[in-house]
Amino acid sequence: MEVHGGRTDSAVLVPLFTDDGGGLHAVFTRRRDDLKRHAGEISFPGGRRDDGETLIETALREAHEEVGLPPEAVEVVGALAPVGTFVTNYAIYPLVGRIEPGFEWIVQEAEVAEVLELSLDDLVAGHSLKRMVRRGMAFKTDVYEVDGHMVWGATARILGDLLFRLGAGPQPRPLR
Repeated sequence: MEVHGGRTDSAVLVPLFTDDGGGLHAVFTRRRDDLKRHAGEISFPGGRRDDGETLIETALREAHEEVGLPPEAVEVVGALAPVGTFVTNYAIYPLVGRIEPGFEWIVQEAEVAEVLELSLDDLVAGHSLKRMVRRGMAFKTDVYEVDGHMVWGATARILGDLLFRLGAGPQPRPLR
């Protein structure tokens, strides 16, 4: 599958768990505010693929490094459509993994400010199309806002694909 806007391969893990009431939740990280790239943004755990590594290995390694999630605690159940980034020129390959609820996160403090466990129902309810300006460029994009946290950009495109495939959201729109 062709990925527009990405030359460097990366992978993210989309960790999902079901709470005691049957609600489905996704796990995100909020990046530290003092980082040079994507400061304060919400993303799925992940990063650049190392030489000799498969995309699954990358996603699992990065989730372990960023939030302490051991690879053996993840059941990889599928993949979503790859997404390209425009500013950093990454091709992001999202892998969906099922995990048990109640995991005690171990945050990599150099990169991650906090771990967010957000209900998919709340994310759907917090969806809107918003006009944003970044680096002087105006664009409309899907955003998901929950409890003061805004998911946008590549992470919102990945989330939109997940919600669409689960029958919980509209077909994702291209960035405009």
